[in-house]
Amino acid sequence: MRYAETGYNLEIDLTRGNIERVETDPRLTELHLGGQGTAAKILWDRVPPETDPFSPDNLLIFSTGLLLSTPVPGANRTAVNTISPQTGLYSHSLFGGFFGPELKHAGYDKIIIRGKSPSLVYLYINNDKVELRDASHLQGKGALETGALIKKELKDQEVQVVAIGLAGENRVYSATIEHHNSSASRGVGVIMGDKKLKAIAVRGTKDINIARPAELFELCNNMYQYIHDNPHYTGDIMAHEDDEEFHVDNFAWGNARTRVKGFWNKEREEKWKAISDKVRVRWTGCYNCPKDCHQAIKYPGRHTYFTKCYSKLTYAMAAFKELDFDYDILGVTQEYGLDGFSTPQILAFAVELYEAGILTDQDLPGFPTDTGERFFYLVEKLVRREGVGDALANGVYWAARQIGKGAEEYDHNSIKKFEQVPLKLGMINYPYFLMYATGEKMNITQIEGSYPQIPIADLEERKKFVDNWEAAPERFKKWFMEWEPRQHPTIEASVNICDWNETMHYVDDAIGTCAWLSSFRGQFGGRPAYHIYNLPKFISLATGMELDTDELWKIAARNRNLIRAFNIRRGLRRVDEAPPANHWKIRDPEKEQQTLDAYYEFKGWNKEGIPTKETLDKLGLDYVSEDFVQRGILTGNEGAPSKETSAETEKN
Repeated sequence: MRYAETGYNLEIDLTRGNIERVETDPRLTELHLGGQGTAAKILWDRVPPETDPFSPDNLLIFSTGLLLSTPVPGANRTAVNTISPQTGLYSHSLFGGFFGPELKHAGYDKIIIRGKSPSLVYLYINNDKVELRDASHLQGKGALETGALIKKELKDQEVQVVAIGLAGENRVYSATIEHHNSSASRGVGVIMGDKKLKAIAVRGTKDINIARPAELFELCNNMYQYIHDNPHYTGDIMAHEDDEEFHVDNFAWGNARTRVKGFWNKEREEKWKAISDKVRVRWTGCYNCPKDCHQAIKYPGRHTYFTKCYSKLTYAMAAFKELDFDYDILGVTQEYGLDGFSTPQILAFAVELYEAGILTDQDLPGFPTDTGERFFYLVEKLVRREGVGDALANGVYWAARQIGKGAEEYDHNSIKKFEQVPLKLGMINYPYFLMYATGEKMNITQIEGSYPQIPIADLEERKKFVDNWEAAPERFKKWFMEWEPRQHPTIEASVNICDWNETMHYVDDAIGTCAWLSSFRGQFGGRPAYHIYNLPKFISLATGMELDTDELWKIAARNRNLIRAFNIRRGLRRVDEAPPANHWKIRDPEKEQQTLDAYYEFKGWNKEGIPTKETLDKLGLDYVSEDFVQRGILTGNEGAPSKETSAETEKN
């Protein structure tokens, strides 16, 4: 009997219209857990490095985390993995809501989609009944609108739907896959649209087997109560949601990366809070999670939609507008299925080019004078790929090179050809330099989280803050206590901080727990819910696997190195690993390279950032090292100690 997982995947060939229910190998669960871990193995095995992202041979994989549909609170994340046409590399997105647990209850851990449908279709899953249905009547419909229409068509409001909007249908690179209060962003919707798959609707009523249910329920009830009672995790913290001083004073406004220091004040805070309170219908959460961190928004003239965290600011910041503009335009872009981080920067980039004379009235006929109206104008061009919108739809990096005439100089914020969070700080932060430069997962928002970006000036406050880090190795406490304002952490500290952050995310992405509940210090300095020391018990009770902290760390390292290898095989090298030139005003190129050297050495990689044969073999990735030797990527004689696979999680 399989515990915590169903043991079956759905294989969908859209070209042939073929549907298969395939039993999976339990050994892969032991090696990679689930979620993006096992998805990475499937992509490595079945998608050769020469595969074009728009090839029928590219896969689009929806993977439930290992602990979804178990009693574990906050375990609701589904990973979406494919190859990105924007970067040519591994593409990773996560979303919460209710889709993943419903898929598990229908009897499937994954949906693996290949091929291309000759016409627009949607996939309907109702336990053992699985079929492809005509979706021509849904063409051009909004992403959330599509979900509502499918539920009505099926006469079942309990069906969970993921869908693309017009952006996905027209293969806009920043297209999302929308689901209820959550979104699979970072451009995975473009592949769903390329395959002419409008939506997936799932209904499931099957049970999930748990290895030791009584013990797990007791543990989970305690955790649920802890999260519910802790204001650092629950909706109580959202009372401070409109205090956005850090974001608006330290993040860039507009693609030109102009920081408006001092923009934030008490008057603006009260004004923004009043706007939010007026348009907010309610706070909402995901499956089996007591943390209500999504806002349901009803803006005048718009359908109800959802926001979370920084996305409520991105359009307003890019357009130099107040918060009500963001709420207005999100009502349009979310139905179109557009990424709330990338799209504002693409629109601001186009405005910049117009103001610089690179784009003209001939390119943008009838272009408005007001920046906000310009954004609405450009959204319509982009989502339909009309005129210059055809280039903008490919993201800032590619649009700059298609437009030419000096537009490349306005590509301010791409890493590996992908738009990043528009950070604009004074002095370089080396842990975050490493996260930006070396991350495999499209965007730093999928890597950061555990360690503060700046030190606390007051020593007593700093000590009080660190005392809450009950699950932190002592070295992290020591480094934070020694970190003075306007000083850098050591290279050793920077490497370890980056490594810890990404490792915790690779654990979360495999088991499906929300990163908001995970780290060694908790969000906003609160005491932690999930961390590397208590997660093995949750996993063991749910699955029956014998797992300790060191083995969990090793699995995360295995998944991280496998995804690294996937990208290396597709051409990624050290030269690609640098954040945008003006992310930080004060830079030290020599120390940046020293830090990168130290990080590569720590991970057991060579100077090009390629995992050595010794590192790969130690992690059970010998098939990867053999492939690298055959391709000439490695010589077969390289070796280096890999510190990340040792007892890295020791308290001291």
